[in-house]
Amino acid sequence: METKIQKVEKFGQSLTLKGILIGIMSILLLIPGAMIQELILERQMRSKETIQKINEKWSLAQTLNGPFLVIPYQIKTVDNKNNMSIEKSTLSITPEKLDIKVALTPEERHFGIYKSILYKSDISFSGHFNQPAAHFPANAEVDWAGAYFRIGISDLRGITKDIEFKAGSMTGIADASGQTDAIGAGLRIAIDHPESLFTNGKASFSGSMKLKGSESINFVPAGKSTQVEVNGNWASPGFSGSFSPEYSIADNKFTAKWNVLHFNRNIPEAWTDNNVKTFEDSSFGVNLVDTVDHYQQNMRSAKYAFMFIALTFVVFFFVEVITRKKIHPVQYLLVGIALILFYSLLLSISEQTGFGWAYAIASVSTIALIAGYANSIFKNKKQTALLAGILAGLYLFLYIVLQLEDIALLIGSIGLFVILGIIMYVSGKIKWYKQEDITEKE
Repeated sequence: METKIQKVEKFGQSLTLKGILIGIMSILLLIPGAMIQELILERQMRSKETIQKINEKWSLAQTLNGPFLVIPYQIKTVDNKNNMSIEKSTLSITPEKLDIKVALTPEERHFGIYKSILYKSDISFSGHFNQPAAHFPANAEVDWAGAYFRIGISDLRGITKDIEFKAGSMTGIADASGQTDAIGAGLRIAIDHPESLFTNGKASFSGSMKLKGSESINFVPAGKSTQVEVNGNWASPGFSGSFSPEYSIADNKFTAKWNVLHFNRNIPEAWTDNNVKTFEDSSFGVNLVDTVDHYQQNMRSAKYAFMFIALTFVVFFFVEVITRKKIHPVQYLLVGIALILFYSLLLSISEQTGFGWAYAIASVSTIALIAGYANSIFKNKKQTALLAGILAGLYLFLYIVLQLEDIALLIGSIGLFVILGIIMYVSGKIKWYKQEDITEKE
């Protein structure tokens, strides 16, 4: 009759306990897996901080707003005691029509292992204002001598050449406005001969500028009718904001066109002083998207760590059951640590070479390490080759899923379903209780 000690010893050598220990180790290895994800986030944050410093020295993302015609006026009132008071205000007028054309020239700037996307742009704009008389109060005294144009530019450091601005028969010189309001900090252009500004009720204008910035260029549809066309040498532009353009992409170049009417956006035709809210809700533009965001790809791959650990352990466990070659829990643990180190290798190498090459180097190194270790355990080249092939298939499957952004969830779910089916089929061929008996006799 077996003693309690003998029963405990048999249970300690049983496949049931081995399976429980493997499950516990798989869960415990999630801790270093989470640490890897924290490391990825830390490196990503450092990358963003470094890129921000590069952009600040060059120029930040730009938003172009305007031009607007600003006209001072005053209203005199007399009370019952014949005391006169004067209230001074300004009226800001939006253009009736605004056309903007932009030639965008992006470039990559490197600082160590980090990369920032910068650009230079040649911008031309034209349009016209209607006579603003209808927008003034009935008793307003208009100060045309103090009238001026304003153009909002989010980062004035990006202006690399004096802005050429013509309106009517005048040619204006742009200076910093010193104002910060809904239009934004930007430029002010004085009007030399306001009496000749309007012809047949319209004041036509045109201008050009060279503007540099980083990551994105945006526009506010200031005109009652606004048309914007952007051409650039970039293979993967992103379009953001409140309006979608008509666009075409070919030969690493793109063309995008927006046509925005006054009832499409929430911008008044005229307003007094600063009685208008921000225009940001109506802005739109082009983002120069970096498709090779290796930190995002690293994070996505790290989320599959548990799947890799669990499936690799299952393969080792099945080999142990079928061949009856005992594998110590410490050996399982070492294999699990090697699988975790794959993600550390992937992150560090991808910062130097890009994600594709880093994935190839890290996966081949990990497969070779685990296969070599497995060969020392199994002493069987066929079993080792089978394990290496399964690992290679898993890493190839993960890489394919990472590349298919739009249908990654679908492909990943189908792939995992198929893998589970294979595991269930193989496990169904194993006579588990017979294996338990063999283990106990040994």
